Amino acid sequence: MRSKDVRPARKSTSKILWSVVGAFIGIYMMSIFSSSFSTHDSFFLLGSFGASAVLIYGAPEAPFSQPRNLVGGHVLSALVSVLLVKSFGNMLDLELLCALSVSLSVLVMHLTLTMHPPGGATALIYVIGSEQIQSLGWIYPLTPIGLGAIMMLLVALIINNMSENSKRHYPLYWY
Repeated sequence: MRSKDVRPARKSTSKILWSVVGAFIGIYMMSIFSSSFSTHDSFFLLGSFGASAVLIYGAPEAPFSQPRNLVGGHVLSALVSVLLVKSFGNMLDLELLCALSVSLSVLVMHLTLTMHPPGGATALIYVIGSEQIQSLGWIYPLTPIGLGAIMMLLVALIINNMSENSKRHYPLYWY
């Protein structure tokens, strides 16, 4: 349990500010877009997108932050959760469905090289979601999930490439 290294230094003020601006604009745009669909709930504002914002704006150079991982991780995890609920929702306990949705999402993301940690939350959100969320069925992976991930990606492409720092340019790779 001994550490193998020392903690990294804090990022530069410039990098921190770009991260804050990106996260603000990304989530604000999602909030505006979401409010145009419904005044009762925040259709596109899922907790997993908050976690994605931390990755794609705060650590755009990380493998988990790349476009393939962002979009693929969310969409594939959403597909896994919908498949499980549609196939076994009435036969399995909620606790088992929760565990299966996250663990099988991790498996699928590993196999497809799309590991994006917030994808686990995307899967869990559908399984434990309200009737309104579950009524989306096979639409859930497309919208709010796929469309939301693409909206965040577009903001990340703009914000992360506005920086003068070449290490911040995004993405490192597409595929």
